[in-house]
Amino acid sequence: MKIVDLLNPAAITADIKATDKNAVLMELTDALIQVESSLDREEVLRVLQERERLGSTGIGEGVAIPHGKLKDLKNLLISFGRSRNGVDFNSMDGKPAHLFFLLIAPEESIGVHLKTLARISKLLKSPAVRRRLLEATDGQELYSIIAEEDESL
Repeated sequence: MKIVDLLNPAAITADIKATDKNAVLMELTDALIQVESSLDREEVLRVLQERERLGSTGIGEGVAIPHGKLKDLKNLLISFGRSRNGVDFNSMDGKPAHLFFLLIAPEESIGVHLKTLARISKLLKSPAVRRRLLEATDGQELYSIIAEEDESL
């Protein structure tokens, strides 16, 4: 499963305004609700914050992949955001996060959830890809870069 099969361009936030972790989660959740209006915002935030309490999803190198699982969800959903200023996400390397993929998966899904997390990690492992995403001018360009790089994984 490719990232672009799950990422609606309308769920991309090119310039995250948030300055702290919880506000980032809210902004990315709101982007997801733009494409999946049946989501319960408070429930999504609850599962994301619950997951963050287990350990930060800031994986380092300016990347965070907050994720959680929801009951009664039919498909995995993704939103993407970029913060030019960076946000302290309690990342493993202590550096601010600039690139965020938020995933919400059906509660019973294991395989597709883990495969998608691995694919996103692989995509963002490349310093060149991270740089291109940071330099993109808008959401459409961000989506195009993700689609192009996703194709070559």
